[in-house]
Amino acid sequence: MSLTSSIERIGRRLAFRPILAGASLRDRMIACLGGFTGIGLTALVGRLTMHGLDPHTSLMIAAPLGASAVMVFVVPASPMTQPWSIIGGHVVSALTGLVAAHLVSEPTLAAGVAVGAAIATMSLCRCLHPSGGGTALLPVLGGGAVQTLGWSFALLPIGLNAVTLTVAAWVFHRLISGHSYPHKAASAAPDATIEDTDIDAALAGMGGPMDASRADLKTLAQRALDHARTRRR
Repeated sequence: MSLTSSIERIGRRLAFRPILAGASLRDRMIACLGGFTGIGLTALVGRLTMHGLDPHTSLMIAAPLGASAVMVFVVPASPMTQPWSIIGGHVVSALTGLVAAHLVSEPTLAAGVAVGAAIATMSLCRCLHPSGGGTALLPVLGGGAVQTLGWSFALLPIGLNAVTLTVAAWVFHRLISGHSYPHKAASAAPDATIEDTDIDAALAGMGGPMDASRADLKTLAQRALDHARTRRR
C-alpha cells in the first residue's frame, strides 16, 4: 500500500474529508505546494518592485492575494479563478475601492459601498473574483500607505501582484499539477443527450449558482449518465 493511500485512509477515519467533489489528498498536497510557490514568488516580485516606492515594503503584496492563491491552486477549473477573473477582478475592485474612499468620508459606509460596487463592477466586466471584495476594502481601510500611492495603487502593487500570481499558477499547473489552466472544458461524448437547456433547467432547480462553468457541468452530467448506463448493463 502506498504512503498516499495510507494517509488518505487515516484522513477518512479522522473525518478530514474534502468538501469538494473529486478532491484527493494528492490534490491538496499539490495545492499546498502551489500556494507556497505562488505567494512566495508574488511577494518577492512585489518586494523588488515596490522597495523604491515604499522602503518598508509594507505593500509588497496585498492580503487578498492569499485568498486568490487558495482558489487558483485548489480549484483551477473555477470560472472565478481564470486569468481575467483574477487580474481584472483585483484591478477593477481596487479602482472601485479608491473611488468609494474618495467619495464617502465615513469609513463604515465607504466599506459597504466599496464591496457592493466592486461586485457590480466585476460582474459587468465579467471578471467576478471573490478576493476582489477584500481588495476593494484596502483603499478604505488601508490608511496612509494606500493613500500615498493614490490611483497607482490599482497597478502597483495590486495589478503586479495579480499578474505575477496568475503567471505563477499557469507555470505551476502546466509543469507540476497537470491541471488545465487556463481551464478548458473537456468535450462531451459525441452522442450526448444532455443539452445546454437541460443544464440551465437543472441549475434553476438548484436555487443558486454553482462554482463551475456550464460546459463542465454538461460534461460531468453526460459522463455520469454514461457510467450509469454501463453499470446497469
